[in-house]
Amino acid sequence: MIRPLSAVVFLLLGLAASSSEAQSTTAVKPPEVTVLQNSPGQTDGLIFIAPKGAGIGGGPQPGPVGPEIVDSSGRVIWFSPVTNGQVAADFRVQSYRGKPVLTWAQQSNFGKLAGATSVNYIADDTYHIIATVRAGNGLNADAHEFLLTPQGTALVTIYNVVTADLSSVGGSKSAPVWEGSIQEIDVATGKVIFEWHSLGKVGLDESYWPLPESPGAAWDYIHINGIALDDDGNLLLSARHTSTVYKLDRHTGAVIWRLGGKKSNFSLGPDAAFSFQHDAVMAGPNTIRIFDNEVNPKPVRPWSRVIWLKLDPSAKTATLIRSLDHPDHLSVLSQGSAQPLENGNTFVGWGEPGRFSEFDSSGRMIFDATLPKGYDTYRAYRFRWPPDRK
Repeated sequence: MIRPLSAVVFLLLGLAASSSEAQSTTAVKPPEVTVLQNSPGQTDGLIFIAPKGAGIGGGPQPGPVGPEIVDSSGRVIWFSPVTNGQVAADFRVQSYRGKPVLTWAQQSNFGKLAGATSVNYIADDTYHIIATVRAGNGLNADAHEFLLTPQGTALVTIYNVVTADLSSVGGSKSAPVWEGSIQEIDVATGKVIFEWHSLGKVGLDESYWPLPESPGAAWDYIHINGIALDDDGNLLLSARHTSTVYKLDRHTGAVIWRLGGKKSNFSLGPDAAFSFQHDAVMAGPNTIRIFDNEVNPKPVRPWSRVIWLKLDPSAKTATLIRSLDHPDHLSVLSQGSAQPLENGNTFVGWGEPGRFSEFDSSGRMIFDATLPKGYDTYRAYRFRWPPDRK
């Protein structure tokens, strides 16, 4: 049974660490979703978004922001307003200790990097927060990824300013750089069990991002925006500013291969090249699915798309086997996601435009919706919820 809105809207007071710190409220009006297309054939389930101020850096917040669940008619099922100038990102259903849970990341200044400290939340099917995850070893997590694993751990992204010699790429010998890092953290204890840093493993010369004009500004040379598990248990890392997907050894941190970018280990076939991508995940044996933005800030292709690439590990080739784009030919400057659904459909979050859509297995769009002007959602998903929903 779906709970009515009046029973399940909560106001989180800052960084609430437990359900006792939340208060029920019906005074906050959630961002209204406008459904533009609602055709038969959709996968059963509700839609999970996290509205926030649109654009890189989050923009000024146009109104209440936070994790939100809606149905295919745009009716709000649950909304948790985030306060204190923060926003939520990557709101979805995952599994923890064998049970479905709600998860999201929460921080200020999403996309701006400087001063961002993300706290990651896990809530049960009664909307009570049962765990929080923070980065360890003196580092601050970033909201681009919060992925729970079958081992009871969480993978998080981290941005940290360090000093590096940029003379090889036209910079100074001692300059600030945003290093991209990841941690795997035991959720129960908070212990860091794996940590990886980009400098020394991903070259400065791999970046397509220009050096900052201000000499004191840190260079965001890699911009990690996604972590996923490969079928063999190793990690896939999406790096926007190198236009590369990296496969990492989960134990040693060594780069096993690069897909795309300046140093690709795979030869990319016709239309298989991608640029400034997000959300690179495995989609079957030797198959990877990518939200291909194709713009940052100038378009590489006229519009963004979702692509499936078939990798041949022996021949070292990558072949485009499927592609989806929005009928309105959206060019997505930032953010984006794609999710496989149980009936073969694909649910796509279009990032900065604030749109999210469902496509059937033949590539026909059967659902489309948008947030109000001034809002976007980093990713968008569809899940059955609550877990016992038939």
